[in-house]
Amino acid sequence: MADTQGEADIRGIDVSKFVTGFADEDVILKKYCREAKTKSREIRWFQKTAGYISPATTTAITSNLLANTASKALAPVAQPSWTRNTSYVRKYMVESELISIEDESDSDVDVLGTTIRDLLIGVASQVDTRIYNVGTESLSPSNILSGAATGTGWDDTTNGNPILDLLTAMQQIRANRYNPVGGVLYINSIEHKNLMNYIISVKGSSIPEHSSEQVKTWNVMSLLDLQVVVSENATTDYAWIFVPNKTVAWKQFMPLTSEVEKYAGKGKKIFVWEEGEALLEHPKSSYLITDTVT
Repeated sequence: MADTQGEADIRGIDVSKFVTGFADEDVILKKYCREAKTKSREIRWFQKTAGYISPATTTAITSNLLANTASKALAPVAQPSWTRNTSYVRKYMVESELISIEDESDSDVDVLGTTIRDLLIGVASQVDTRIYNVGTESLSPSNILSGAATGTGWDDTTNGNPILDLLTAMQQIRANRYNPVGGVLYINSIEHKNLMNYIISVKGSSIPEHSSEQVKTWNVMSLLDLQVVVSENATTDYAWIFVPNKTVAWKQFMPLTSEVEKYAGKGKKIFVWEEGEALLEHPKSSYLITDTVT
């Protein structure tokens, strides 16, 4: 049974000098956002209409007038369009239990340091999840691009085709005038497993050099000009493709911060918080592949 601070088993008596456990997963989605600061908790922002600019069509004239304008004719009028939105800053905050001065002094594990680190990761993970939910529209696409996986999913080794699914996603993003090269494929470890199996086992004979290289590295870091990012914050049965520094913006009101409050003669409490909001600025640069698992 795992012990929390304050219990006898983590003290320096008859205890291993090393605390072992699972390795922490990087919380990294924020670095793929366009980061900006906001001085107000109410954020007014504009979502640009996707695609190239073109004049409005008129009666009997349905073609794009920019393509062929007659000599001495008046120039066609065109203008971009935006949709104004209002969002509100969200606060992510957590505090520790009281860490007694006795536990801090004689515990073999670094109770204070470990607690600060874990609370920071906990808050950062919630921010990561918020960015994911905004970018995927909480897995219920209405503005972003979306399509179901081929066959019955990536674990369907007979009819599934994750490579085709990724190419379709990239083609749709490109059709909306965004460049998917260098984009991010954000998936759960289950999708990563099925993708690896497809590349190495199912299609290994078709792409022997690539599949043999994956056997050596055991990790797909780049595929079809996409950066492959694996995270347990991603929901299985979905694969999200987006353009970094374009699709989502993170408006920061207060950065990730930690403070220690001292209680004389008792101990310390740790507080960690961050405030901000994720904004889906370019929805058509985001594509959600659904039904990736049977």
